[in-house]
Amino acid sequence: MNWWQKLKKNPLARCGALLLLVFYLAVIGAEFVAPYDPYESQIDGALLPPTEIYWTNQNGEFVGPHAYPTIQGPINVETGERNLIVDRSKPSPIRLFVQGDPYRILQLRLPLPTQLSLTDPRFEEIEILPGIPSNLHLFGTIGPARWNLLGTDEQARDQFSRLLFGGRISLSIGLVGIALSFPLGMLVGGISGYFGGGLDAGLMRFVEVLMTIPDIYLLVALAAVLPPGLSSAQRFLLIILITSFISWASLARVIRGQVLSIKEQEFVQASRAMGGKPLYIILRHVLPQTATYVIISATLRIPSFIVAESVLSLIGLGIQQPDPSWGNMLSLATNASILVLQPWLIWPPALLIILTVLAFNLLGDGLRDALDPRSLQQR
Repeated sequence: MNWWQKLKKNPLARCGALLLLVFYLAVIGAEFVAPYDPYESQIDGALLPPTEIYWTNQNGEFVGPHAYPTIQGPINVETGERNLIVDRSKPSPIRLFVQGDPYRILQLRLPLPTQLSLTDPRFEEIEILPGIPSNLHLFGTIGPARWNLLGTDEQARDQFSRLLFGGRISLSIGLVGIALSFPLGMLVGGISGYFGGGLDAGLMRFVEVLMTIPDIYLLVALAAVLPPGLSSAQRFLLIILITSFISWASLARVIRGQVLSIKEQEFVQASRAMGGKPLYIILRHVLPQTATYVIISATLRIPSFIVAESVLSLIGLGIQQPDPSWGNMLSLATNASILVLQPWLIWPPALLIILTVLAFNLLGDGLRDALDPRSLQQR
Protein backbone atom coordinates (compact mmCIF):
# COMPACT_ATOMS: atom_id res chain seq x y z
CA MET A 1 0.00 0.00 0.00
CA ASN A 2 1.55 3.31 -1.09
CA TRP A 3 1.45 6.55 0.86
CA TRP A 4 -1.41 8.02 -1.20
CA GLN A 5 -3.70 5.09 -0.42
CA LYS A 6 -2.80 5.33 3.26
CA LEU A 7 -3.56 9.04 3.24
CA LYS A 8 -6.94 8.52 1.56
CA LYS A 9 -7.92 6.01 4.25
CA ASN A 10 -7.34 8.59 6.99
CA PRO A 11 -10.69 10.40 7.42
CA LEU A 12 -9.23 13.24 9.49
CA ALA A 13 -6.52 13.94 6.92
CA ARG A 14 -9.11 13.88 4.12
CA CYS A 15 -11.27 16.30 6.07
CA GLY A 16 -8.34 18.67 6.63
CA ALA A 17 -7.28 18.51 2.98
CA LEU A 18 -10.82 19.13 1.75
CA LEU A 19 -11.26 22.09 4.07
CA LEU A 20 -7.97 23.64 2.92
CA LEU A 21 -8.92 23.05 -0.72
CA VAL A 22 -12.21 24.90 -0.22
CA PHE A 23 -10.48 27.78 1.59
CA TYR A 24 -7.75 28.23 -1.02
CA LEU A 25 -10.13 27.98 -3.98
CA ALA A 26 -12.41 30.56 -2.33
CA VAL A 27 -9.65 33.11 -1.71
CA ILE A 28 -8.06 32.57 -5.14
CA GLY A 29 -11.41 33.35 -6.75
CA ALA A 30 -12.36 35.96 -4.17
CA GLU A 31 -13.42 38.52 -6.81
CA PHE A 32 -15.93 35.99 -8.17
CA VAL A 33 -17.08 34.49 -4.85
CA ALA A 34 -17.35 37.78 -2.94
CA PRO A 35 -20.59 39.61 -3.76
CA TYR A 36 -19.20 43.12 -3.16
CA ASP A 37 -16.05 45.20 -3.21
CA PRO A 38 -14.30 44.73 0.18
CA TYR A 39 -13.41 48.44 0.28
CA GLU A 40 -16.84 49.82 -0.65
CA SER A 41 -19.00 51.32 2.11
CA GLN A 42 -22.77 51.05 2.00
CA ILE A 43 -24.90 54.13 2.65
CA ASP A 44 -26.16 54.10 6.26
CA GLY A 45 -25.09 50.47 6.50
CA ALA A 46 -22.55 50.44 9.34
CA LEU A 47 -22.64 47.48 11.74
CA LEU A 48 -25.62 45.80 10.12
CA PRO A 49 -26.28 42.23 11.30
CA PRO A 50 -26.38 39.39 8.75
CA THR A 51 -29.13 40.11 6.24
CA GLU A 52 -32.37 38.30 6.90
CA ILE A 53 -33.65 36.22 4.00
CA TYR A 54 -37.38 36.26 3.26
CA TRP A 55 -39.28 33.64 1.29
CA THR A 56 -42.78 35.10 1.18
CA ASN A 57 -44.07 38.56 0.33
CA GLN A 58 -46.13 40.79 2.60
CA ASN A 59 -49.27 38.89 1.59
CA GLY A 60 -47.79 35.56 2.69
CA GLU A 61 -47.30 34.30 -0.87
CA PHE A 62 -44.17 32.27 -1.65
CA VAL A 63 -41.94 34.23 -4.05
CA GLY A 64 -38.51 32.68 -3.40
CA PRO A 65 -35.51 33.97 -1.46
CA HIS A 66 -35.24 37.75 -1.38
CA ALA A 67 -34.00 40.60 0.82
CA TYR A 68 -35.10 44.14 1.51
CA PRO A 69 -33.02 47.33 1.66
CA THR A 70 -31.93 47.78 5.30
CA ILE A 71 -30.24 50.71 7.02
CA GLN A 72 -29.36 51.57 10.60
CA GLY A 73 -31.99 53.49 12.51
CA PRO A 74 -31.81 55.48 15.75
CA ILE A 75 -30.06 54.02 18.82
CA ASN A 76 -32.19 52.39 21.50
CA VAL A 77 -31.26 54.33 24.63
CA GLU A 78 -32.05 51.45 26.99
CA THR A 79 -30.11 48.65 25.25
CA GLY A 80 -27.57 50.63 23.19
CA GLU A 81 -28.63 48.74 20.06
CA ARG A 82 -29.61 50.37 16.79
CA ASN A 83 -33.04 49.73 15.38
CA LEU A 84 -33.08 48.55 11.77
CA ILE A 85 -35.15 50.31 9.14
CA VAL A 86 -36.35 47.82 6.51
CA ASP A 87 -37.91 49.07 3.28
CA ARG A 88 -40.36 46.29 2.41
CA SER A 89 -41.56 48.06 -0.72
CA LYS A 90 -38.41 47.08 -2.65
CA PRO A 91 -37.87 43.30 -2.56
CA SER A 92 -34.64 42.17 -4.21
CA PRO A 93 -34.45 38.51 -5.33
CA ILE A 94 -31.34 36.55 -4.29
CA ARG A 95 -29.78 34.73 -7.21
CA LEU A 96 -26.67 32.83 -8.25
CA PHE A 97 -24.33 34.22 -10.91
CA VAL A 98 -25.40 37.85 -10.87
CA GLN A 99 -23.84 40.96 -12.39
CA GLY A 100 -22.06 43.22 -9.90
CA ASP A 101 -18.91 45.22 -9.26
CA PRO A 102 -16.33 44.91 -12.08
CA TYR A 103 -13.04 43.15 -11.41
CA ARG A 104 -10.19 41.37 -13.17
CA ILE A 105 -9.72 37.60 -13.01
CA LEU A 106 -6.19 36.39 -12.17
CA GLN A 107 -4.77 39.89 -11.89
CA LEU A 108 -1.45 39.83 -10.04
CA ARG A 109 0.47 42.83 -8.72
CA LEU A 110 3.53 42.35 -6.52
CA PRO A 111 5.53 44.85 -4.46
CA LEU A 112 9.17 44.32 -5.36
CA PRO A 113 11.84 45.82 -3.06
CA THR A 114 14.30 48.25 -4.56
CA GLN A 115 16.31 48.53 -1.33
CA LEU A 116 16.55 45.66 1.17
CA SER A 117 16.66 47.63 4.41
CA LEU A 118 14.22 47.30 7.30
CA THR A 119 14.78 50.92 8.27
CA ASP A 120 14.39 52.35 4.76
CA PRO A 121 12.53 49.89 2.55
CA ARG A 122 11.56 51.07 -0.92
CA PHE A 123 9.12 49.15 -3.06
CA GLU A 124 7.79 49.39 -6.55
CA GLU A 125 4.53 47.60 -7.35
CA ILE A 126 4.87 45.62 -10.57
CA GLU A 127 1.94 44.21 -12.54
CA ILE A 128 2.75 40.56 -13.23
CA LEU A 129 -0.57 39.58 -14.83
CA PRO A 130 -3.09 42.14 -16.19
CA GLY A 131 -6.09 39.86 -15.59
CA ILE A 132 -9.34 39.32 -17.51
CA PRO A 133 -12.16 41.87 -16.97
CA SER A 134 -15.46 40.52 -15.63
CA ASN A 135 -18.38 41.54 -13.42
CA LEU A 136 -19.96 38.13 -12.70
CA HIS A 137 -20.32 37.12 -9.04
CA LEU A 138 -21.25 33.77 -7.51
CA PHE A 139 -24.29 35.16 -5.71
CA GLY A 140 -25.98 38.45 -4.94
CA THR A 141 -29.23 40.35 -5.21
CA ILE A 142 -31.08 41.81 -8.17
CA GLY A 143 -32.29 45.17 -6.96
CA PRO A 144 -31.39 47.84 -4.41
CA ALA A 145 -31.05 45.52 -1.40
CA ARG A 146 -27.72 44.02 -0.30
CA TRP A 147 -27.23 40.47 0.91
CA ASN A 148 -24.64 40.88 3.64
CA LEU A 149 -24.10 37.25 4.48
CA LEU A 150 -22.09 38.05 7.64
CA GLY A 151 -23.24 41.62 8.20
CA THR A 152 -21.17 44.78 7.81
CA ASP A 153 -18.34 46.32 9.81
CA GLU A 154 -18.05 49.77 11.39
CA GLN A 155 -17.20 51.26 7.98
CA ALA A 156 -20.30 49.71 6.37
CA ARG A 157 -18.23 47.22 4.34
CA ASP A 158 -19.44 43.71 3.62
CA GLN A 159 -17.88 41.37 6.17
CA PHE A 160 -18.05 38.23 4.04
CA SER A 161 -16.25 39.91 1.12
CA ARG A 162 -13.53 41.19 3.45
CA LEU A 163 -13.06 37.72 4.92
CA LEU A 164 -12.43 36.29 1.47
CA PHE A 165 -9.93 38.96 0.45
CA GLY A 166 -8.32 38.89 3.90
CA GLY A 167 -7.83 35.15 3.52
CA ARG A 168 -5.45 35.79 0.63
CA ILE A 169 -2.96 37.33 3.04
CA SER A 170 -3.55 34.98 5.96
CA LEU A 171 -3.42 31.81 3.85
CA SER A 172 -0.62 32.81 1.48
CA ILE A 173 1.78 34.02 4.15
CA GLY A 174 2.34 30.45 5.34
CA LEU A 175 3.06 29.08 1.86
CA VAL A 176 5.42 31.91 0.94
CA GLY A 177 7.13 31.70 4.33
CA ILE A 178 7.75 27.98 3.88
CA ALA A 179 9.04 28.56 0.35
CA LEU A 180 11.61 31.03 1.70
CA SER A 181 12.65 29.42 5.00
CA PHE A 182 12.73 25.70 4.20
CA PRO A 183 15.26 25.79 1.33
CA LEU A 184 17.57 27.82 3.58
CA GLY A 185 17.12 25.42 6.50
CA MET A 186 17.69 22.38 4.28
CA LEU A 187 20.80 23.84 2.67
CA VAL A 188 22.38 24.95 5.96
CA GLY A 189 21.52 21.64 7.64
CA GLY A 190 22.81 19.64 4.66
CA ILE A 191 26.12 21.52 4.48
CA SER A 192 26.61 21.32 8.25
CA GLY A 193 25.93 17.59 8.46
CA TYR A 194 27.89 16.66 5.33
CA PHE A 195 31.12 18.55 6.04
CA GLY A 196 31.12 18.38 9.85
CA GLY A 197 34.11 19.69 11.78
CA GLY A 198 34.52 23.38 12.49
CA LEU A 199 31.96 24.42 9.87
CA ASP A 200 29.37 22.17 11.50
CA ALA A 201 30.15 23.54 14.96
CA GLY A 202 29.96 27.17 13.82
CA LEU A 203 26.70 26.78 11.93
CA MET A 204 25.02 24.84 14.75
CA ARG A 205 26.02 27.42 17.36
CA PHE A 206 24.42 30.11 15.19
CA VAL A 207 21.32 27.95 14.81
CA GLU A 208 21.10 27.44 18.56
CA VAL A 209 21.30 31.19 19.14
CA LEU A 210 18.37 31.73 16.75
CA MET A 211 16.37 28.98 18.42
CA THR A 212 16.72 30.63 21.84
CA ILE A 213 14.99 33.80 20.61
CA PRO A 214 11.22 33.70 21.33
CA ASP A 215 9.51 34.04 17.95
CA ILE A 216 6.66 36.30 18.91
CA TYR A 217 8.81 38.76 20.86
CA LEU A 218 11.23 39.09 17.95
CA LEU A 219 8.33 39.60 15.56
CA VAL A 220 6.85 42.33 17.73
CA ALA A 221 10.23 44.05 18.18
CA LEU A 222 11.08 44.00 14.48
CA ALA A 223 7.57 44.97 13.36
CA ALA A 224 7.58 47.90 15.79
CA VAL A 225 10.69 49.44 14.19
CA LEU A 226 9.24 49.38 10.69
CA PRO A 227 8.93 52.91 9.34
CA PRO A 228 5.41 54.41 9.26
CA GLY A 229 3.56 54.85 6.01
CA LEU A 230 4.19 51.38 4.62
CA SER A 231 1.38 49.91 2.57
CA SER A 232 -0.13 46.57 3.53
CA ALA A 233 1.62 44.90 0.59
CA GLN A 234 4.96 46.18 1.83
CA ARG A 235 4.21 45.11 5.40
CA PHE A 236 3.13 41.71 4.10
CA LEU A 237 6.48 41.22 2.35
CA LEU A 238 8.47 42.37 5.37
CA ILE A 239 6.49 40.14 7.75
CA ILE A 240 7.27 37.16 5.50
CA LEU A 241 10.97 38.02 5.48
CA ILE A 242 11.04 38.40 9.26
CA THR A 243 9.14 35.18 9.99
CA SER A 244 11.20 33.24 7.45
CA PHE A 245 14.45 34.48 8.99
CA ILE A 246 13.59 33.07 12.42
CA SER A 247 11.87 29.85 11.36
CA TRP A 248 14.55 27.96 9.43
CA ALA A 249 16.84 27.19 12.40
CA SER A 250 14.91 24.25 13.88
CA LEU A 251 14.62 22.60 10.46
CA ALA A 252 18.35 23.00 9.82
CA ARG A 253 19.14 21.24 13.09
CA VAL A 254 16.97 18.21 12.28
CA ILE A 255 18.19 18.01 8.66
CA ARG A 256 21.78 18.09 9.93
CA GLY A 257 21.10 15.05 12.13
CA GLN A 258 19.57 13.12 9.23
CA VAL A 259 22.42 14.02 6.89
CA LEU A 260 24.98 12.70 9.39
CA SER A 261 23.54 9.21 8.90
CA ILE A 262 22.64 9.52 5.21
CA LYS A 263 26.15 10.57 4.14
CA GLU A 264 27.49 7.18 5.26
CA GLN A 265 25.14 5.28 2.94
CA GLU A 266 26.63 3.35 0.04
CA PHE A 267 25.04 5.44 -2.73
CA VAL A 268 26.57 8.62 -1.27
CA GLN A 269 29.97 6.94 -0.93
CA ALA A 270 29.71 5.73 -4.53
CA SER A 271 28.91 9.23 -5.81
CA ARG A 272 31.85 10.63 -3.87
CA ALA A 273 34.17 7.94 -5.28
CA MET A 274 33.04 8.79 -8.82
CA GLY A 275 34.23 12.37 -8.33
CA GLY A 276 30.95 14.05 -7.45
CA LYS A 277 31.36 17.54 -6.00
CA PRO A 278 30.15 18.02 -2.41
CA LEU A 279 27.41 20.54 -3.28
CA TYR A 280 26.12 18.29 -6.06
CA ILE A 281 26.06 15.27 -3.73
CA ILE A 282 24.20 17.25 -1.07
CA LEU A 283 21.57 18.60 -3.47
CA ARG A 284 21.21 15.51 -5.66
CA HIS A 285 21.59 12.58 -3.28
CA VAL A 286 21.49 13.63 0.37
CA LEU A 287 18.73 16.24 0.74
CA PRO A 288 16.13 14.30 -1.34
CA GLN A 289 16.36 11.54 1.28
CA THR A 290 14.98 14.00 3.83
CA ALA A 291 11.90 14.80 1.72
CA THR A 292 9.53 12.83 3.95
CA TYR A 293 10.40 14.83 7.03
CA VAL A 294 10.40 18.12 5.11
CA ILE A 295 6.90 17.58 3.69
CA ILE A 296 5.49 16.67 7.08
CA SER A 297 7.27 19.52 8.81
CA ALA A 298 6.07 22.04 6.21
CA THR A 299 2.40 21.19 6.72
CA LEU A 300 2.83 21.47 10.49
CA ARG A 301 4.85 24.71 10.25
CA ILE A 302 2.48 26.68 8.01
CA PRO A 303 -0.01 27.31 10.86
CA SER A 304 2.69 29.09 12.86
CA PHE A 305 3.13 31.61 10.03
CA ILE A 306 -0.63 32.18 9.90
CA VAL A 307 -0.82 32.67 13.67
CA ALA A 308 2.19 35.02 13.61
CA GLU A 309 0.55 37.25 11.00
CA SER A 310 -2.74 37.17 12.91
CA VAL A 311 -1.08 38.15 16.17
CA LEU A 312 0.87 41.01 14.57
CA SER A 313 -2.24 42.32 12.81
CA LEU A 314 -4.28 41.86 15.98
CA ILE A 315 -1.97 44.16 17.95
CA GLY A 316 -1.72 46.67 15.11
CA LEU A 317 1.78 45.83 13.84
CA GLY A 318 0.80 43.78 10.81
CA ILE A 319 -1.54 44.42 7.89
CA GLN A 320 -3.24 47.79 8.35
CA GLN A 321 -6.77 48.93 7.59
CA PRO A 322 -8.45 49.37 5.18
CA ASP A 323 -6.73 46.29 3.72
CA PRO A 324 -8.27 43.18 5.26
CA SER A 325 -6.58 40.21 6.90
CA TRP A 326 -8.03 37.78 9.40
CA GLY A 327 -5.76 39.19 12.07
CA ASN A 328 -6.73 42.85 11.77
CA MET A 329 -10.39 41.89 11.41
CA LEU A 330 -10.03 40.04 14.69
CA SER A 331 -8.56 43.15 16.32
CA LEU A 332 -12.14 44.36 16.86
CA ALA A 333 -12.30 41.78 19.65
CA THR A 334 -10.53 44.30 21.87
CA ASN A 335 -13.75 46.36 21.86
CA ALA A 336 -16.04 44.96 24.55
CA SER A 337 -19.19 46.56 23.11
CA ILE A 338 -18.59 44.90 19.73
CA LEU A 339 -18.14 41.53 21.43
CA VAL A 340 -21.60 41.91 22.96
CA LEU A 341 -23.55 43.82 20.31
CA GLN A 342 -21.88 42.77 17.03
CA PRO A 343 -20.52 39.23 17.53
CA TRP A 344 -20.70 38.56 13.77
CA LEU A 345 -17.59 40.74 13.39
CA ILE A 346 -15.51 38.59 15.76
CA TRP A 347 -16.44 34.94 15.39
CA PRO A 348 -16.03 34.42 11.61
CA PRO A 349 -12.31 35.43 11.40
CA ALA A 350 -11.57 33.65 14.70
CA LEU A 351 -13.29 30.49 13.47
CA LEU A 352 -11.48 30.59 10.12
CA ILE A 353 -8.08 30.88 11.82
CA ILE A 354 -8.92 27.97 14.13
CA LEU A 355 -10.22 25.79 11.27
CA THR A 356 -7.20 26.55 9.06
CA VAL A 357 -4.68 25.72 11.77
CA LEU A 358 -6.62 22.56 12.66
CA ALA A 359 -6.85 21.49 9.00
CA PHE A 360 -3.10 21.86 8.45
CA ASN A 361 -2.39 19.87 11.63
CA LEU A 362 -4.78 17.09 10.59
CA LEU A 363 -3.20 16.95 7.14
CA GLY A 364 0.30 16.96 8.65
CA ASP A 365 -0.57 14.10 11.00
CA GLY A 366 -2.04 12.15 8.09
CA LEU A 367 1.06 12.68 5.97
CA ARG A 368 3.25 11.58 8.89
CA ASP A 369 1.31 8.34 9.20
CA ALA A 370 1.33 7.74 5.44
CA LEU A 371 4.96 8.58 4.75
CA ASP A 372 6.60 7.22 7.90
CA PRO A 373 6.02 3.47 8.39
CA ARG A 374 7.50 3.64 11.90
CA SER A 375 4.60 5.78 13.12
CA LEU A 376 2.18 3.07 11.97
CA GLN A 377 4.15 0.40 13.83
CA GLN A 378 4.14 2.49 16.99
CA ARG A 379 0.38 2.73 16.83
